[in-house]
Amino acid sequence: MRSATVTRNTAETKITVEVNLDGTGSYDNQTGVGFFDHMLDQLARHSLIDMTVRCEGDLHIDDHHSVEDVGIALGQALTQAMGDKRGIVRYGACLLPMDDALVRAALDLSARPFLIWNVNLPTAKIGTFDTELVREFFQAFSTHGGITLHVDMLHGINSHHIAEAAFKAVARALRNALEVDPRKADAIPSTKGAL
Repeated sequence: MRSATVTRNTAETKITVEVNLDGTGSYDNQTGVGFFDHMLDQLARHSLIDMTVRCEGDLHIDDHHSVEDVGIALGQALTQAMGDKRGIVRYGACLLPMDDALVRAALDLSARPFLIWNVNLPTAKIGTFDTELVREFFQAFSTHGGITLHVDMLHGINSHHIAEAAFKAVARALRNALEVDPRKADAIPSTKGAL
């Protein structure tokens, strides 16, 4: 089974992440940041990755360290769970509508991290959540997950809808990329022979 547990403890956060890539999208995410938990739930549900996240962070300062460090740990867990990536489709994409928002995500599980982020969240906050942290999460996740990730907002008015569409689009793209290719289930999807 493609699963992993990562623990990350620093002076700013204490985090445990558990993932099962062959799950049903079940989730139990508790970071102390309500909107972020909601987004992690969407990531799990729509990728079909079973996900449990526990984070105790320095929320008396702000949410930044918790959100970024969960991205780091989740990326590391994804990398561990994929192993040598034998049999995966590798590439995934999704064009996801959510009310006024339309977000496109495309990714490559290449071990070559790179983030292109063309998303404009029109407000500084969603409730008490700093909207700039959406990009920070995906930067950390793509870097530590070894993901080439492009996220583009094509339309959007409401920051909540845009952010949620981004998480769901990435989730659906991940689901596609992590699927086992029935025609090449024993092969690493690269002409190099390694990813």
